Amino acid sequence: MFNPILEKYAKVLVDYSTNVQKGDLVIIYARGYSAQPLVKEIYKQCLIKGANPIVRTSMDELAETFIKYADDSQLNYIDEMSKTEVEKADVMIFIGAPNNIKNLANADNEKIAKRSKASQPILSKRLERSAKGDLRWVIADYPTNALAQEASMSLEEYSEFLIQSCYLDLDNPTEKWIEIDKEQKRIADILNKTTKLRIVGEKTDITFSTKGRKWIPCSGNMNFPDGEIFTSPVEDSANGTIYFDFPQNYHGSCAKEVFLVLKEGRVVEAKAEVGNEFLQNMLNTDEGSKLVGEIAIGTNDRIQNVTGNILFDEKIGGSIHMALGSSYPEAGGKNQSGLHWDLIKNMKNDGKIYADDKLIYEDGKFII
Repeated sequence: MFNPILEKYAKVLVDYSTNVQKGDLVIIYARGYSAQPLVKEIYKQCLIKGANPIVRTSMDELAETFIKYADDSQLNYIDEMSKTEVEKADVMIFIGAPNNIKNLANADNEKIAKRSKASQPILSKRLERSAKGDLRWVIADYPTNALAQEASMSLEEYSEFLIQSCYLDLDNPTEKWIEIDKEQKRIADILNKTTKLRIVGEKTDITFSTKGRKWIPCSGNMNFPDGEIFTSPVEDSANGTIYFDFPQNYHGSCAKEVFLVLKEGRVVEAKAEVGNEFLQNMLNTDEGSKLVGEIAIGTNDRIQNVTGNILFDEKIGGSIHMALGSSYPEAGGKNQSGLHWDLIKNMKNDGKIYADDKLIYEDGKFII
């Protein structure tokens, strides 16, 4: 990525996505050293704003080493610095630039689940503060060979894909995201007047109650790129079956052709044609991991194919995703879990969505 794009990228993240203000404590988390050019530009933009930026970097290899050698007491340990940061930061900016996205593919899934459970209070605090408006945050990526290879692209192709997905090819991407936000809010306002959602498709017929819950439009504030409308359904309301045809990637592992049966909100049957053991381990992360934390509709038409990167894949135009595990307090969700696994389903092949028994979405498009 060349300098004019980097500057544009950083400005959107700092000015639009997180609205950094003078005096803000901004923590910039970088996964992988390849992100250095973007992190440096974000750091500069924060200083120009008069904020107080701090950079935290990590290596992919450390996660693999930790899961391999940590005992139960270490898996359950959360350091005080991490707790303080999530309690005190005004802004958190997460930049992913992995050099190996499969570093945990052969790791002990039970240990990964234990670590996820132990980390749940940190995630809950971030979501709680975000819901109150006390914390602004965004997740974004910097193109690497690992991400490109997973998406079956060259690095140049993947960089262009990222630029297009984020509308960074436009002179004023912020203006475009504001336009997208207006349309997203229009749809969310319609959905917020309904109380029941039904999704129908291949091997799928499932209903959720959204009574008392809030549909939230996503237009580049917490994820970048963005493009979804989501809610957290009533915890005991999901009933039916759902089939996820796209590959489901999580922590470097993958489950394919996932089929779930839900009753009174909880997964009662689960099967994956590939990665079934991984699926079962994730479902058994904790008490909340078999509940639905989120239902969302992807709306970014510049993203059309699975890349193996959930930041992009859950936004695919013409898809929906259902997250197992933790829900979003700002949507009214009450479920807490160390798991939040977005499972993606293609809706372009005769998929339908009904709100209060009215057809609102067909073959990957809203019709309202």
